[in-house]
Amino acid sequence: MTNDEQIWNALRTVLDPEIGINVVDLGLVYSVEVSNSRARVAMTMTSQACPLHAYLTEAAETAIRQFAPDIGVVQVDMVWDPPWSPGMMSDAAKQQLGWRS
Repeated sequence: MTNDEQIWNALRTVLDPEIGINVVDLGLVYSVEVSNSRARVAMTMTSQACPLHAYLTEAAETAIRQFAPDIGVVQVDMVWDPPWSPGMMSDAAKQQLGWRS
């Protein structure tokens, strides 16, 4: 039976194609819920004008289906509250971008 952590790990394989950092480390994934054979993910984009909305939503769903074949229903909700900010990135992502803490 798939659990939340397995879904988080699947989402770590989804890279933002513009910068090559995964959506979890970028702080784009707000929550993961697994119940029975359903997975629900709340995620955001760096801005509402981000052209990668459809691509990243589909990539997240594909990764979940690949890494958790027992999940029958995958729901990826795009949310805008709270708005994303660079402070939501992991230290690893900040390091990859050359930011100093």
